[in-house]
Amino acid sequence: MASGGRTVRDLRRENRTAVLQRLYFDGPLSRYSLGPATGLSSGSVSNVVTELVADGLVEEAGSVDSAGGRPRILLRIAPDSGYMIGVDIGETRIRVELFDLALSELARVERPLGNTGPRRTDRYDVNVVVAHLRDGITEVLAQAGIEPERLLGVGVGVPGIVARTPEDGAVVHGQTVGWDAVPLERLLRESVQLPGSVPYYIDNGAKTLGQAEMWFGAGRGARDAVVVLFGSGVGACVVSDDVNPGRAVEWGHLTVRVKGRRCRCGAQGCLEAYAGAEALLDRWAEAGGRPPAGADEETALTAMLAAAYPPPHEDGTAAESDATALAVLEETAEYLGAGFSDLINLFQPERILVGGWAGLQLGARFLDLVRAHATSYALSYPASLVTVSLGTLGPDAVTVGAAILPLADFFARGGHPARVEPEEPAPAWQRTLQERTAH
Repeated sequence: MASGGRTVRDLRRENRTAVLQRLYFDGPLSRYSLGPATGLSSGSVSNVVTELVADGLVEEAGSVDSAGGRPRILLRIAPDSGYMIGVDIGETRIRVELFDLALSELARVERPLGNTGPRRTDRYDVNVVVAHLRDGITEVLAQAGIEPERLLGVGVGVPGIVARTPEDGAVVHGQTVGWDAVPLERLLRESVQLPGSVPYYIDNGAKTLGQAEMWFGAGRGARDAVVVLFGSGVGACVVSDDVNPGRAVEWGHLTVRVKGRRCRCGAQGCLEAYAGAEALLDRWAEAGGRPPAGADEETALTAMLAAAYPPPHEDGTAAESDATALAVLEETAEYLGAGFSDLINLFQPERILVGGWAGLQLGARFLDLVRAHATSYALSYPASLVTVSLGTLGPDAVTVGAAILPLADFFARGGHPARVEPEEPAPAWQRTLQERTAH
């Protein structure tokens, strides 16, 4: 037993985790540099590195000169020592991507979610979604020639609240998409042709977006941040020292107008009923705008932005803006600013980051206006400390964040897959006794 109630096994796992994380985020590094980077002694670093190299998780990556001594060997994470799948169940499509341990994309598949019935939620028919995931996972593995047994796990970003039960695993409550306690993990295990030992990590899409931006994007280095997912609907992930790696919050269903527009969740006056892309396009049409007939939401939003902010004519003169589209967008900016002020007052973050396909499109046009409204509605002190900016990982951030879920668990286990928990070797006296008993 080590200090603080931890076992030697716990300490060894923590040391492996520390080395893996530093090599992942700051590598390649030498053994000499790993000491101060991890706080471990040179002997501990040497022992851990030896284990990780023997396990195939760490490899040499060249050398650097040292001051007056032999060149120091650099070490890095071995990219082909494990693989993860990230899935984004989005508003308009399902995206499935396969990554190696360095999070390099090896293969991807996209499946559109068409509106096949009279209600928008028909596109989320559970059987259709599960079939898309089943085929997409099989296809990306085949494209890259990766055996399913080599997967560390499958991460899935979903719309809605995720609960967990002993019987079904992850259960999704997606009120806005018509999912009432959908046992998604059980359905995937029954449908997808993967070994039963491969774990699933299912969480809210805003949280997986937040995970990606905090690890690799605009949130890196921040202690407190809110990452906003802005697509057909609106969600957010809050990250702080108290809530790490983050908690999804149903920000889109804060009430911004009493007895206001009917939200797709069924309530009235939600932020999502004014600022979600689906509602934004509906409001444009209701005001007399003309979204392209039969176009999907991404295409229609692009057309709305082009109408409101047309490029100049060839001779350099300004083109006339569509006053209706511009008015709806400017009103939306104020609703978003009010919603941001709630985040500022409630959580007092260092940063608010805007992501999602609609957030990236709209933010490039009127983020300054949203920021001004947020500052005017929020308390002055926390508003003076926050920065509001776009995420930097693009529309693939949800799938990257979903793939990080199994990767983060892999690192937390010291580089041991979730399905394999290494056992502490028996003491020498016990092994001797077992051998004598056997004979």
